[in-house]
Amino acid sequence: MLSHILGEAKKHPSLIPLYIFIEGGSTGVALYVLHLALSNPDVSWGRKNNPEPWNKLGPNGQYKIYSVNGITAN
Repeated sequence: MLSHILGEAKKHPSLIPLYIFIEGGSTGVALYVLHLALSNPDVSWGRKNNPEPWNKLGPNGQYKIYSVNGITAN
């Protein structure tokens, strides 16, 4: 597949920016999804160690579900 893309890029050099932007966009999306999966507190990877991480929020934890115009519905 890569040889096909390189062959097409040699035949039509105007396609090179298109390939660059598509590759950059897909890399950005993959990195963003990886960032969300690893840093988001709503994602739990260890079912046995921490099966319900939302129950470990302290009394000062924010339980906001929905907010419109500064009014918070819990």
